[in-house]
Amino acid sequence: MPNPTSTRQSLATGLIDRVDALAADALEAGQPLEVDPYHSQLFEAFVTAEGAGYLEEDSDPDLSADGLCRVLAQRWGLADATRNSFEQQTRLPQQQLARMRMLWSLMRMWMEWSYAWKRWSEFH
Repeated sequence: MPNPTSTRQSLATGLIDRVDALAADALEAGQPLEVDPYHSQLFEAFVTAEGAGYLEEDSDPDLSADGLCRVLAQRWGLADATRNSFEQQTRLPQQQLARMRMLWSLMRMWMEWSYAWKRWSEFH
């Protein structure tokens, strides 16, 4: 019998990997995440994360906008790049700047979807 905690973590890791890959594809294609096919595929990942309870407060794993973006920023080395840029008084490397913008777009959409999803029942 599978371990529920392991299965839960495995699903979360798969979702993070999927979002990471979509962002990388969009970056490589020079396309924003707000256009299809990226937008609709990200929304599908959001719906899966919500259905699994990963967006709930104090969820473990945490795939809220903050939690997801924290993981991706760590994977992409954005904190180190920003720190190095600040310490050396240089511009953020173009690749890291593009990833920072991508992360901001992702976080904004994820927060908007979370807000709308929570308020859906009020209007329907």
